[in-house]
Amino acid sequence: MKVPVGWLREFVDFTAEVPRLAEDLTLAGLAVDGIEGKGDEAVLDLDITTNRVDCMNVYGVAREVSVLYSAPLRPLAVDIREEGSPASVAWTVDIEAPDLCPRFCGRVLDVRMGPSPAWLRARLEQVGVRPISNVVDLTNYVMIEMGQPTHAFDLAKMPEARIIVRWNRPGEKVVTLDGQERTLQGRVGVIGGTRGALGLAGIMGGASSEVSDSTRAIALEAAYWDGPSIRRGAKALGMHTEASHRFERGADPEAPPTALARIAHLAAKIGAGVRPCCCSHSRIIFVAVKPSMIGICKSISTRSYGVRVNIWTACAPSRATSMRWGDFLRNNSIIN
Repeated sequence: MKVPVGWLREFVDFTAEVPRLAEDLTLAGLAVDGIEGKGDEAVLDLDITTNRVDCMNVYGVAREVSVLYSAPLRPLAVDIREEGSPASVAWTVDIEAPDLCPRFCGRVLDVRMGPSPAWLRARLEQVGVRPISNVVDLTNYVMIEMGQPTHAFDLAKMPEARIIVRWNRPGEKVVTLDGQERTLQGRVGVIGGTRGALGLAGIMGGASSEVSDSTRAIALEAAYWDGPSIRRGAKALGMHTEASHRFERGADPEAPPTALARIAHLAAKIGAGVRPCCCSHSRIIFVAVKPSMIGICKSISTRSYGVRVNIWTACAPSRATSMRWGDFLRNNSIIN
């Protein structure tokens, strides 16, 4: 994964030179395989292991840097002014497969399609992403920045302005954004409409509702998808995308509303909206999300981590952290 040093500095201040930063990150478990460029223009090429999905994004790496150098981590700017009717007035979302999608978040924006500003295009090119248009670029930018894939539908191309999250029907067909017609067999999650599938859940959007130069309003989607379901679906279709790569490994269930707020903030910043603040209220559908449980056994923890635990203890963190194990255990009051 490519991480521009200048992007890291937006969230955390550090004085270490780039070679030292690369060495420190490697020692902390985020192996830096290469460095392109110098100074703030340098780009780190990181090898992120599958168990560190929390660091498969710029902000996650910045969090690690803040811990390494005991420097404050600046929050993502997500301030927006809500205008207009709630998003639920403009479109309807039905979750027919809560086992596939425990959490879905939507937002409606009035947009002015066009090219992205130079700084946004340059940043995407730094990480190997081809700029397409301001709306598409913002979804890619936020995915790289905070690790949450999102998708923009052309609201006018959504039949009856309705989305149905469900499992596929046997033999169902969908043309994806890469122009390929795919026949869905087995058990594949889809974001459907009233006339068929609009996209492959957690994998790739569909061509029928793709944004274009004529798009005037978009329905933004960010969801928490069940990892094993996305992995099986992508494997059955022979697909591997930036989105599926993250969802397969376990995304953050708390991230969807933040990601949509971040896109809305940036859209206002770059003038992609018809109005300065063109966002309606989020429609968030909750189905109980059970946090991951970490069981810690006394004998195993003592042998593996060098600390003593009084009793079998289960901790349920709300999201991935950058703490070392010792700090994690200590902060959860399970070290003598």
